[in-house]
Amino acid sequence: MGVRDNKLIRAQQRAKSKVGAGEEQPTPEEQLGRLEDDIRRLKIEFDIYFNGAAKRPPYDTRNRVETIIKRLGDDRTLSYAQRYHFNSLAARYIAFRDLWRRTLQGREEGRDPASAARALAVTGSGEPFSPLTFVSTDIRRDIATVKDLYKALVQAKRSCGETTIGFSLPRFHQLIASRADSLKEKLGCQRVCFSVNVEEGHVSFKAKADE
Repeated sequence: MGVRDNKLIRAQQRAKSKVGAGEEQPTPEEQLGRLEDDIRRLKIEFDIYFNGAAKRPPYDTRNRVETIIKRLGDDRTLSYAQRYHFNSLAARYIAFRDLWRRTLQGREEGRDPASAARALAVTGSGEPFSPLTFVSTDIRRDIATVKDLYKALVQAKRSCGETTIGFSLPRFHQLIASRADSLKEKLGCQRVCFSVNVEEGHVSFKAKADE
């Protein structure tokens, strides 16, 4: 085989190698999913450390999270939805990072580690919650409003660090339908206004007649 043929084969092999390497690169969606999982894992690892079950902070996981954030932050191919998702994850991480820094500083200054751990748990997802209001004439049949109300309440609970285990949509629907029926019967109103808010670190859920 001639030299020219050898060069052609090597060039083709290099091209195939580059294509293969490109195909193995994770997609933005995969990177966003991994980032979300890593932030969740990092929070758990910091919780474990602050509760005294680990000898050192999870710096390796933290560095991996920051590497992914930097890579995605520089990626100009992200769609609008992907960019929105990324910004939400980045904001969540920054909130956690600032809290971890303050907690570590408190430990270095001799503050109670248990108190620091409890303060960390109260932050929940680290995402702020804005008050929401929903009005319905027939909450038993207004499934769309029930789902939006349920989603808002779950978000509020998570922002306060409250558990959502056992808090199912059917059970919630039954609860608010019963409350709405009681209000209508007692006050003679046609519509019921439901509000979800976070007050002093606790979820506030109220139902009243819509005037």
